[in-house]
Amino acid sequence: MRRTTNSRRGFSLMELLAVVTILGIIAAIVVPRVSVSASTAKQKVHEHNIATINSAVERYYIETGGWPADDLSDIGTNVDYFPDGIPTNPVDNTPYGLDSTTHRVD
Repeated sequence: MRRTTNSRRGFSLMELLAVVTILGIIAAIVVPRVSVSASTAKQKVHEHNIATINSAVERYYIETGGWPADDLSDIGTNVDYFPDGIPTNPVDNTPYGLDSTTHRVD
């Protein structure tokens, strides 16, 4: 006597379609949030860099009696102020510079 079993070996087309649809919906929700988070993080790092550089500029003025160069070349090469060099703007990858009248990062 031969017994036949009715076992399934794969998924139906409808099951695969349902899974792909669910994954698409999840991706449509998650991807915009991740891209907004990345731009927000870059803006926060930019603000932190400005505060750090302004603090170092004030310290430089107190210690030397003069302001650093507007392109921050003298303070950027001094490892006492920035051991890894002056960071670049994470939003647009431009170097930071000082306003020559206010002596603050522009």
